[in-house]
Amino acid sequence: MNKTKILIVEDESIVALDMKKTLQKFNYNVSNCVTNYDDAISSVKFDRPDIILMDINLGKSKDGIEVVEEIQTFENIPIIYITAFSDENTINRAIKTNPVSYLLKPFKREELKSNIMLGLYKNKAIDKSNINNEYQSLGNNYYFDNKNEKLFYNDLAVKLGSKEVSLIKILIEYKGEFVSFEELESRIWKNNAISDSTLRTLIYRLRSKLEYKVIESIPTLGCRIIVNN
Repeated sequence: MNKTKILIVEDESIVALDMKKTLQKFNYNVSNCVTNYDDAISSVKFDRPDIILMDINLGKSKDGIEVVEEIQTFENIPIIYITAFSDENTINRAIKTNPVSYLLKPFKREELKSNIMLGLYKNKAIDKSNINNEYQSLGNNYYFDNKNEKLFYNDLAVKLGSKEVSLIKILIEYKGEFVSFEELESRIWKNNAISDSTLRTLIYRLRSKLEYKVIESIPTLGCRIIVNN
């Protein structure tokens, strides 16, 4: 069984080393220890962690909340803020990124462990009561977050372009009925002229991200979300 991978973003090397040793004692795998915005983004893209321990004050770098805001444009990873800042403005900024926890320094090691366990549990469980409201099930373990306009496979974010988001929202709206290519072209490009291949390429690109299991395309009819009864 693979160990849980944790990324530590902390600009104080002594604190980072202490956390790393603590996590290893808890049998977690520390994927990396980084100190700034650029290295944090690169680390997530190179070796995606299961959870991130994020310090807010990163010295001269952009702060930890800005790092999380950027990460959330392409990945959905549980965040635990670890910081000495408890002022209302900082907390309100952090809350907007929906972290699983906000730990104030100094903290106990067991407190860190329990918060990591909670974060991992929250990330695995999509609230089924919200599937028809906040989340739309597309079948085959794919979900579309209507509120934030994001696509997920289980708990992993699937990056979509703006036109792909528009396309999937229209198909969801039609609830399994075929949507003509003319209708799609008109609504996505607002009656602006496009080449014959532009819509076809967009549909192909979205279908490939869904492993061709969710969207059906038929030349004479259009395309649709496949509804599994």
